[in-house]
Amino acid sequence: MSERTHMPIETDIDKIVRILTERYHRTTSALMDVSHTRDPFKVLISCILSLRTKDNVTAKASERLFARAGTPEELLLLTKDEIETLIYPVGFYHRKADQILEISRVLIDKYNSRVPDTIDELLNFKGVGRKTANIVVTMGYNKLGVAVDTHVHRISNRLGLVKTKMPEQTEFALRELLPKKYWIVFNDLLVMHGQNICTPISPKCSMCPIIDHCKRVGVTRFR
Repeated sequence: MSERTHMPIETDIDKIVRILTERYHRTTSALMDVSHTRDPFKVLISCILSLRTKDNVTAKASERLFARAGTPEELLLLTKDEIETLIYPVGFYHRKADQILEISRVLIDKYNSRVPDTIDELLNFKGVGRKTANIVVTMGYNKLGVAVDTHVHRISNRLGLVKTKMPEQTEFALRELLPKKYWIVFNDLLVMHGQNICTPISPKCSMCPIIDHCKRVGVTRFR
């Protein structure tokens, strides 16, 4: 008897990732566009700028800033006022200018200007939370991590993959649920899907390519 080759069964998660990859394969997030060099320092600073800020504003602010200073040493040659002018109008630009300067000083003083490549170490920096730390690790160093922002948190719950109240809880739930081969790509796919289809209010369910795999948890109004 000849041996039969058994193909692995495709799970809902496999299907979701495959469908979204096909849908957005020619699209990249604004953060990836800004940090196309995969420079961990630029990824870190771009993440700081992106908090409470629209992607297009973040992209332009990052470009202006990095055109003047792309290393911790170069940033410390700028005054706080100069940094504020370059990054305006990102949200909380006064506070973020202070954070950028402090991060640059700490990197020079303690890390020989090299951004750490572990989540635990990155969390020691002022203004760096788990989402930012995961993005730096994945985008800057191509190491495993699960970055969870509001899009990933919202869509993971709507799909019924997790049942969590906070993004941090979602991160740890996805670490248990997702095959590691999807850890890095999952954030980017769900961010793009959240920006285009699965919006916070009245998502475009009639246009959603993964509607057959979605339980629409908590969705009361949709288009």
